[in-house]
Amino acid sequence: MKTTIATIVAILLVGTTASFANANGVPDWVKNNAGWWADGTITESEFIQGIQFLIKDGIIVIPPTAVSEQHSQSVPDWVKNNAGWWADGTITDSEFVNGIQHLIKTGVISVPTESKSSEPVPNTANTSDSKIVSLQADLGKCADIGKAYERLNCEKTAKSKITEYQYEQKATQYVVGPTTFYFIGPEFEVSPSGQALLTIKMLAKNTGSNENVSMMCTGPSICNYDVWNGEKAFKYSATDFTSGNIVLTPRQSREFSMLFGPLIPYGGTQFIYDPTKDYVFRISEPWGSANIPLELQ
Repeated sequence: MKTTIATIVAILLVGTTASFANANGVPDWVKNNAGWWADGTITESEFIQGIQFLIKDGIIVIPPTAVSEQHSQSVPDWVKNNAGWWADGTITDSEFVNGIQHLIKTGVISVPTESKSSEPVPNTANTSDSKIVSLQADLGKCADIGKAYERLNCEKTAKSKITEYQYEQKATQYVVGPTTFYFIGPEFEVSPSGQALLTIKMLAKNTGSNENVSMMCTGPSICNYDVWNGEKAFKYSATDFTSGNIVLTPRQSREFSMLFGPLIPYGGTQFIYDPTKDYVFRISEPWGSANIPLELQ
């Protein structure tokens, strides 16, 4: 049934099955990535980046496709469904690639046009594309490991490298003693009930020590991380610190998040937003301190 629906959709979008693109020889890790995108393991942007690189590098060949005047900003649900079905073998390569052709048509994926000059066409795959595809390939290779524990360890390491690379590309870096904090920006909203909700998500990496670095936060009242508005310190409502500490071995990175919002017991505080004040995320470790501006609005 899935195959029939996907085929009908592809025919309606492309107009003819004669224009099916060539996906023969696509590495297995690409199919793995399609499945991970479908189940939420990797993001839509990561998957799109990978597909763009494969098209530019000639691994997936797409026939000339006119770009519609009506562009789309996101991937339709049926294309994501197709990715999952393609990954588990329910639909064919051609049916899946027709979905990719639709993304080109609607401007979600951009590919270079053929040059009419006799000069060679330069390689348009940039370093960023190549790096993320390489990291995704490493993640895909983990699927070949037979032992479950070793496979999970491999996947954990590979996903950590992907996360670290994404932060390195997008985040502002704050060097605090031996640790570098990568911060993209706060997630801030006010709930319908009027409660201000602030989420701080960062990547911390031990970049300056050959010994382990410990980040300490054993509870709201005993925590080396809080939010400060110049008059009052706000303690977290929720955090993903494990057993009160995050231990970073040399060169190791770890993503962590803290929520500031409703009042919780054991020393927590309710987060209150005042647009007239400037808020900072404070780091107060024995090995270094910093005030990271939040610029809430």
